[in-house]
Amino acid sequence: MNGILRNKAYKGPVLGVVLDWAGTAVDYGCVGPVAVFVDIFKQYRVEVTIREARSFMGLMKKDHIRGMCGLPSVQEQWRKAYGRLPNEEDVETLFASTESMMRQTVCRHADPIPGLQEAVKGLRERNIKIGSSTGYTSPIMKKLVQEAAKKGYAPDAVVCSSDVPAGRPFPWMCYANAIQLQVYPLEALVKIGDTVSDIEEGLNAGMWTVGLTKSGNELGLTEEEVSRLDPDDLKEKLSGIEQTFLASGAHYTAEGIWDVLPTIDDISRRLAAGERP
Repeated sequence: MNGILRNKAYKGPVLGVVLDWAGTAVDYGCVGPVAVFVDIFKQYRVEVTIREARSFMGLMKKDHIRGMCGLPSVQEQWRKAYGRLPNEEDVETLFASTESMMRQTVCRHADPIPGLQEAVKGLRERNIKIGSSTGYTSPIMKKLVQEAAKKGYAPDAVVCSSDVPAGRPFPWMCYANAIQLQVYPLEALVKIGDTVSDIEEGLNAGMWTVGLTKSGNELGLTEEEVSRLDPDDLKEKLSGIEQTFLASGAHYTAEGIWDVLPTIDDISRRLAAGERP
């Protein structure tokens, strides 16, 4: 953008996107982190359901554990096992175990979601830079970034929850992406993710937001499991997820990363007309 002083509405195209990782760019169904949370709590004599493990997905992993420790079912089991409610020391202990297991697990869930490469190609053709944010910490992401690169996905910027003062829904990771990508103003960026916290992160940063309904945490199914669903049942589930995202303030929804380029073009059209998110 020419000049420093900005005193008119931005009317240029989309300049950058910030993609989530698991459930958005890689790991269809966001399977990897869920399995870790279930296994870790089981090691501490607490049985959690897959749905409970997914409840706080998208948050910084320590915040995720803190949220799970506040669930009534977890607190009841913890009281029975240890005679008290889980405290902050327990959160730290669980987090340390999670961090270690997650580093090993994410490498097995680094496959790009179908359509990612085509979406990246389309974004590049539009001169759009590609950033990323995640609830994973830097040690975890170091492994995942290496594996994803081997499989053909390498965004221009990678910002982790441990790189900033606080993870989602705070906007700091989006701001850090804007700085690394050297993209300005913020309304020229689009946040794309598969959780409510992704949407909240983008909104708090002043970006356009897109919620992905089919490939991520909210549906929580692998591609194979999705293919076995009754079409009417799938349609109903996706509609419910779409309504959840829209109620959270999402500007758009799409089934997956394979379906976002028309949305990006529409946002560029709206920007050209002087609209802001």
